[in-house]
Amino acid sequence: MHASIVRSLLVRGMLAGLIAGLLAFAVAYVVGEPPVDGAIAVEEAQAAQEAHAAPDAHAGHGGTAAEAPEEEEEAVSRPVQSTFGLATGVLVYGVALGGIAALAFSFALGRIGRFSPRATAALTAAAAFTTVYLVPFLKYPATPPAVGNPDTIGKRTTLFFLMILLSVLLGLAAVIAGRRLAPRLGNWNATLAAAAGFVVVTGVAFVLLPANDDAVKAGFPAALLWEFRLASLAVQAVLWAAFGVVFGVLAQKVLAGRAPAADAPAPVGAPIPG
Repeated sequence: MHASIVRSLLVRGMLAGLIAGLLAFAVAYVVGEPPVDGAIAVEEAQAAQEAHAAPDAHAGHGGTAAEAPEEEEEAVSRPVQSTFGLATGVLVYGVALGGIAALAFSFALGRIGRFSPRATAALTAAAAFTTVYLVPFLKYPATPPAVGNPDTIGKRTTLFFLMILLSVLLGLAAVIAGRRLAPRLGNWNATLAAAAGFVVVTGVAFVLLPANDDAVKAGFPAALLWEFRLASLAVQAVLWAAFGVVFGVLAQKVLAGRAPAADAPAPVGAPIPG
């Protein structure tokens, strides 16, 4: 594919990511922020209980209750976090992944089957959603802020990104395996075999990788946790679905006028190569 076409697809991929990010932000604000507010309320209630219990525990030692530590002021207020901060994060995320997905689309077009640009964009978005988010989410589900052990946040973050990397590599391996099996098994059977291999190897990885046992504090409301995870899943699903649709339309327009030179009729009177 010509470099200028790839550049055009990259720009349109970032634009599609921006549009998808706007839709994802709306979903995140409507369905994602209430569980976050609930998690913060639970955290504040637990902190208040601990602060109230601490002076009682020291009352018999000094005769006076120890003063509770003053609350740290937030660098960014909660209203700003839930609006401008959330919008900035989601939009930057959408634009960045949109550009990466556009490059993946440029590589996949014509190599994974005789699909139209719209169909290839939809398949690219579905594959990205599955490998970048869904598979890691199934192993390490999203949790609200400040509900896990702060001492292990580095370990948990490393495991999550390791799962993303592993999922993407396994997805690429499945695509390569499917292409190599296609001449012998046919496209449909090769796709099923590659998908089954991806599921099996991913399942083995789920068993071998350590679990996040301290990702959620004991006593955290299960219903609130479930609501947050469903909201997180919905945001990602909307982001990638919108990207697939919007980028498919934009890519179709870019590639609509691009036809192989061999298909173009020769001008009248032009010499025909022998």
